[in-house]
Amino acid sequence: MQITSVDVKKFDNEESRMKGIASVRIDECFVVRDIRIIEGNDGLFIAMPSRKNADGVYHDIAHPINAETRKMFEDAIFAEYNKVESE
Repeated sequence: MQITSVDVKKFDNEESRMKGIASVRIDECFVVRDIRIIEGNDGLFIAMPSRKNADGVYHDIAHPINAETRKMFEDAIFAEYNKVESE
């Protein structure tokens, strides 16, 4: 599996912890949209797309199932975020 492109929309709202939204294209054939970029207490992290169920609990719609894949998503998203931020 290879991440073939990343699109980031950066938010400039100082009062919000959400700093942007990313879409990731995998192998030019599958897209994961609405990955949130959040400013946490220890720096940026990503939150995968989720949906609130009838029981009021949020569940991820799509997510990496191992640390290696999560790191691949984080590295690609943060690289594009930093590129967009500096333009």
